[in-house]
Amino acid sequence: MGMNMTEKILARHAGLESVSAGQLIFCKLDMVLANDVTAPPAIKEFEKIGKPVFDNTKIALVPDHFTPNKDIKAAGLAKTVREFARKHQIKNYFEIGRVGIEHVILPEKGIVGPGMLTIGADSHTCTYGAVNGFSTGVGSTDLGVAMATGEAWFKVPKAIKVVLTGKKPKYICGKDVILTLIGMIGVDGALYKAIEFAGEGVAELTMTDRLTISNMAIEAGGKNGIFPFDEITREYVEGRVQQPYEPVAADEDAEYEQVVEIDLSKLTPVVAFPHLPGNTHPVSEIGEIKIDQVVIGSCTNGRLEDLQQAAEILAGHTVHPDVRCIIIPGSQQVYLDAMKAGYVETFINAGAAVSTPTCGPCLGAHMGIMAAGEKAVSTTNRNFRGRMGHVDSEVYLAGPYVAAASAILGRIAVPEEVK
Repeated sequence: MGMNMTEKILARHAGLESVSAGQLIFCKLDMVLANDVTAPPAIKEFEKIGKPVFDNTKIALVPDHFTPNKDIKAAGLAKTVREFARKHQIKNYFEIGRVGIEHVILPEKGIVGPGMLTIGADSHTCTYGAVNGFSTGVGSTDLGVAMATGEAWFKVPKAIKVVLTGKKPKYICGKDVILTLIGMIGVDGALYKAIEFAGEGVAELTMTDRLTISNMAIEAGGKNGIFPFDEITREYVEGRVQQPYEPVAADEDAEYEQVVEIDLSKLTPVVAFPHLPGNTHPVSEIGEIKIDQVVIGSCTNGRLEDLQQAAEILAGHTVHPDVRCIIIPGSQQVYLDAMKAGYVETFINAGAAVSTPTCGPCLGAHMGIMAAGEKAVSTTNRNFRGRMGHVDSEVYLAGPYVAAASAILGRIAVPEEVK
C-alpha cells in the first residue's frame, strides 16, 4: 500500500521507510513555533530540562496575540519571550515593527516550506500545509521539550481526501471553500485526521486561497491540512525558502478513510453563523442580518490578496454609519505592499480603521472587542461564543468579499449588491 503526503513527510522525519495510520513515531523537527501567549509556559517547561536549545535557527518566536502590548500582563508575556530570544540568540524572533501574525510571516519569509515538519504552540500552525509541508499545533509542554530536543512524537493520522473540480467563480475565495467543506463534514468530521487536497480544481486556487484553507483545517478537527506541490507552489517558494526542500506527492494507491468531492464552479459566497465554523449558509439564502462591526485580517485572511479583494469592493463606497470596519494587515510587508497598491488609502477614504499587524480581535484580545448584543462579520477563523468579546455577542465568519460588502451595507451581503 502506498503512502499519502502526510505519511511520507512523517516517515521521512522518523527515519522510516514507511508509516501507517495509528502508528506511534518520534520525528525530528524542522521548525518549532510559539507566540506571546504560548511561549512563556513552554519556556518554563524548557528551563526545567536544563539543556540549551537544540538549534537556534529552527525556533521561531512571534509575539503577535496581545501586541502591541494591550496591558501590563501582556507586556510581561512579551518580555519573557524577548529575554529568552536574546539569551538563546533565536534567529527567527520578530519584535514590534518587524512582527506580523505568525502564520502570515512564516510562509512569507520562507521559514517553512515543502516537505518540512513544523510544530507550533498554536492550533492554526496547520496553515503551512499550503506549501506542501506537515504542520500541526501542540501544547506548550510538548513545545518546551521540542525546543530542547528537536523532536516530537506523533500518532500517524488517518486521512480524508478532498477532491476539487471545476473552476472558481468570481467572488469565490479560499474561505468559501473551507467553510463549505466544514459545513459538509462538521467541526469534528476530520478529528485527528489529515485533510489532503487533490484534483484538477487545486490549480484554481491561489497560494492565498490555500493558506486560508489549510489554516482552517483545525476547525474541522483536522490534525493537518496539506496541498500537493505544483507550479503555484513552486512559484511561491522559489527565492523565498532558502533551505533545501523536498516536496511530497501522494502515491496512486495511498489509503484514505474518506473521499469528499467539491465542485468549485457550484460554490456561492457563504457565511458561518454563530457559534460554530460548520454552521454554514449561502449568503444569498439568509434574511437581513444587521451588523455592528466588520474585521478583515487575521492569520486566515490577512494577506495582500485578501486586502486586494476588500479594496475592490470598498473602492468608491463608504462604510455604513452604523458599522465599525477594522482592517488588519497580516504583516509589515503586507501593510507596505497594501500602501503601495493604494489599498490603505481606499480603506481610509471608505471610513475604515487600519491597524498594525496583530491577532487582536480574533481571539477577543484587543483592537475590536464587542459588547453584549453586537454582531460582527469577520474574516477570522472561529466564531465560538464570546470569541470576540462579550458572551452575548455574535461572530459571522466570511471571506473578504462578503465582509467588505457587509461593511458598506450594514448587513450581511454578497459583493454583487454593491458593485
